[in-house]
Amino acid sequence: MAANTKPGSEADPEADPAATAPAFIPLEANPQLLTTLIHKLGVSPALQMHDVYSLTEPELLAFIPRPALALLLVFPISAAYESHRMAEDSLVAEYAGTGDAEPVLWWKQTIRNACGLMGLLHAVANGPARDFIAGGSTLDDLIKKSTPLGPPERARLLERTQALADAHKEAAIEGDTAAPDAQDDVDLHYVCFVKGDDGSLWELDGRRKGPINRGSLGKDEDVLSGKGLSLGALKFLEREGGDLRFSAVALAGTLD
Repeated sequence: MAANTKPGSEADPEADPAATAPAFIPLEANPQLLTTLIHKLGVSPALQMHDVYSLTEPELLAFIPRPALALLLVFPISAAYESHRMAEDSLVAEYAGTGDAEPVLWWKQTIRNACGLMGLLHAVANGPARDFIAGGSTLDDLIKKSTPLGPPERARLLERTQALADAHKEAAIEGDTAAPDAQDDVDLHYVCFVKGDDGSLWELDGRRKGPINRGSLGKDEDVLSGKGLSLGALKFLEREGGDLRFSAVALAGTLD
C-alpha cells in the first residue's frame, strides 16, 4: 500500500465554491516529505511517518514501530463513499465542541486541497503525539489558540496562520511527482484515525460534520491493531472493493 500519490480535497462540500477561502497545492502522501513537514512545524524528531504497505498482512505491519499513534488513509472519493458520507452525516448535527475536555481536537476544512495537511494536524495534535510537540512551535501555538475556539473560528485560524501555509507550500513542491495547481480538482482524500484520550478510535476528517467515534480500543490496542483496523481503515477498503488507489502512512516512533 505504497503512498505515492498527490491527493487533495475540496473545502467544505456545502460551501460556496466561489468563496474566498485559500487553496493549497495538494500534498503528496510521501512519508519522508510528511515527516519533514511535521518536524518543521514542531514535532520532535522522535516521531516520523512510515509507509504502511498492507493493512491486512501481519508480516508487513510488523515493520511499523508500535504503538502507532495515528494512521492516515488516502482513498478515492467515489460515488459509494460520498453516498455513505452524506447518509451518515445527515444523522448528526454540526460539531460545536470546544475546550480542554474534548477527547480529540478537530478542525473543519475550509482550505481547498488541504486534506493532507488536515490529516497531519489531526494526527499530531491528538493522543500521545501531542506530548512530542515543542513548546513555542507553530503547532504548539496553533493548538493553544484553537482549543478554546469553536469549529468556524478554528477554521479561520488555520486560514490566517501564514507559517502553516509557508511550511505546507515548501513541502508540496518538494514531492517526487510534479505538483498540481492549488485550484486543481482531485479525487483522492486523506482521513486520519487516532486513539483519543478516552481510549476510543476517532475518525478525523475536516469534510465531515465533526470527529467520529468509531468504537473503544483496549489499553494495548492502537490504530494498527486488529480491532483498530476493523473499526477504521478496513471499512473503507470493504466499501470500495477492487479500487487499488489506496495508500496509508502511520505516525510512530523512529526506527532503530
